[in-house]
Amino acid sequence: MSSVIHNMKPSRYTPATEDEARLQLATCYRACAQEGWTDLSSTHISCRVPGTDDQYLINELGVHFHEMRPDRLVKVYLDGTPVGAGEQAPTNPAGLTIHGAILQGRPEVGSVLHTHTVAGMAFSALKDVEIKPLTQHAVRFYNRCPAHEYEGIALDADEGPRLKRDLGEHEMLILRNHGLLTVGANPGHSFNAMYYLEKSIQVQLAAQQSGAPLNLVGDNVAESTAQLYETYPNFYERDWDGTARSVALADPAFNAAYIPWIEEGNLSRIK
Repeated sequence: MSSVIHNMKPSRYTPATEDEARLQLATCYRACAQEGWTDLSSTHISCRVPGTDDQYLINELGVHFHEMRPDRLVKVYLDGTPVGAGEQAPTNPAGLTIHGAILQGRPEVGSVLHTHTVAGMAFSALKDVEIKPLTQHAVRFYNRCPAHEYEGIALDADEGPRLKRDLGEHEMLILRNHGLLTVGANPGHSFNAMYYLEKSIQVQLAAQQSGAPLNLVGDNVAESTAQLYETYPNFYERDWDGTARSVALADPAFNAAYIPWIEEGNLSRIK
């Protein structure tokens, strides 16, 4: 089993300011909504606040993914305490446990994404939650997708260290009887990891449901391909521009804030 995590190097999409982080994270929420990865307002995505090592942004409880805006994100410390008098909006306490623990334990991680999709929850309920090397998508996770046992709703801060332990140095985690979790250098990275994880699980469930014998990729090929994914420099960037454009064009108000940096190749202009 590899102990090397996927590429966590900063990229042009790693936010340099809080405004950039808010815009990237709001875009990620909306992108998840477009993919159908929503569970009302019960799941969550986070992003570190640039220039700090103890603060991050997360969704205001009750704001659905499709309506997320940069100003509806709440800034908290790693222990879940709001930053400043203005940050009093309600947040999901389970989300604070999960995100705070991982961001504290993994300083190279800039974003954490957690979902409750139908496929993800169904897969997490299986006895065997190994991602089989069935497709080119799936071999990215070959021997690289651990699991965390369900302990109830994550309200107890004592669960945090066990979440971090089970994630280890990987970029994804199966939360048994619960859902999926990915991490990345920035929201675009964690979104990309979730996209491929979700797709791999959907395909595996469909293939298993067919009842036909599965044709698994050989161990050597699966491992070498997984290593290629790990060493390919910031490959998720190629698709994040298009994802961001799709989000922006779906909402004229969001378009006005987002399109300028897409066209100029940066995140510096927020209107």
